[in-house]
Amino acid sequence: MVKAAAKAGIPTAVHESNAVPGLTTEMLEPFADRIMVGFEACRQYYKHPERVCVTGTPVRGDFFALTKAEARKRLGMEDDRPLIVSFWGSLGAAGMNRQMADFLALEAAKEPFHHIHATGSFGWEWMPGLVKEKGVDLEHTPSIDMREYIFNMPTVMAAADVIISRAGAATCNEIGASATPSILIPSPNVTANHQEKNARVLYDHGVTVLILEKDCTPEVMYKEIRGLLADEARREAISAKLRKLVRHDSTERICDIVEELAHK
Repeated sequence: MVKAAAKAGIPTAVHESNAVPGLTTEMLEPFADRIMVGFEACRQYYKHPERVCVTGTPVRGDFFALTKAEARKRLGMEDDRPLIVSFWGSLGAAGMNRQMADFLALEAAKEPFHHIHATGSFGWEWMPGLVKEKGVDLEHTPSIDMREYIFNMPTVMAAADVIISRAGAATCNEIGASATPSILIPSPNVTANHQEKNARVLYDHGVTVLILEKDCTPEVMYKEIRGLLADEARREAISAKLRKLVRHDSTERICDIVEELAHK
């Protein structure tokens, strides 16, 4: 459609949510009048940087709506212990869920923080049993909330002190919108290793901890989390940087570009 429109003289635009252009965006770059991207750092990956516009990536308004205190109240959190939130996607990465089972065993002994972990649909089939084998009695460990999915993600992210996740484009932008410190463990099993490149945009701005999967262990994750939780000033600085880095008006910027092209 974009190629046909360009040949017919109709203005065209594409939006790339990942830090680097995917195959479709690469193919369409010569035909597009505007290429809209999430961050200024993305511009370097295009052959026609003059056509690149930094719009940010649209995120549901819910992710900007709540303060941490409001979100914690909605979740019914009565004490002041920090909240960790972790997830690996809708299916759940088997290897990372196994590591998370060991991680839960590390924290269950002391319950130093609240923890919501979404296993994903595949992980939900076997992870509760594995966690039990590791000696974690979820029924009597109220600080650990393991579930298949997180359906109220904007509220949970807003309440979180640290998020642990993969580095898909949508997740990175939602983390940015909620201004929450994170530990990103990119999936190595994606085209052109784009998740690591997404994570490095945030890492280069000093707003995330980046752990490659080959270097990740339950102990490494636990150490990094304890380090973040022990340094409130660092977490506050990360949140402040994220609020400046992530554009809150992405939808409006995209609409403005579309309208500008339409008037041509």
